[in-house]
Amino acid sequence: DLLLSNSCIPFMGSTEGLDFRTLLLDEERGRLLVGAKDHIFLLNLVDVNKNVKKIYWPAAKEKVELCKLAGKDAHTECANFIRVLQPYNRTHVYVCGTGAFHPLCGYIELG
Repeated sequence: DLLLSNSCIPFMGSTEGLDFRTLLLDEERGRLLVGAKDHIFLLNLVDVNKNVKKIYWPAAKEKVELCKLAGKDAHTECANFIRVLQPYNRTHVYVCGTGAFHPLCGYIELG
């Protein structure tokens, strides 16, 4: 119904089926951060398809191999699923991902 009434703008950058899990609204900069499988998207709040920035953050290859050896599914479990997007200060966001069952965290500078 939303699409038919032109009440929304669908995000077109998700053609890969990236398993979106977490969101962080950054009203001050007019952006939405979206955590997905191996990616973090920075979207414009006015038009989510305009000036899309994407950070590719996969799990380390050796961690993916260990995950597969443990019997996990390579496509649905052995990746870096972004689970935490948390404001840290005015310039950085704290980010954590599953890292193919070896969690890892870091900071993103929003400059």
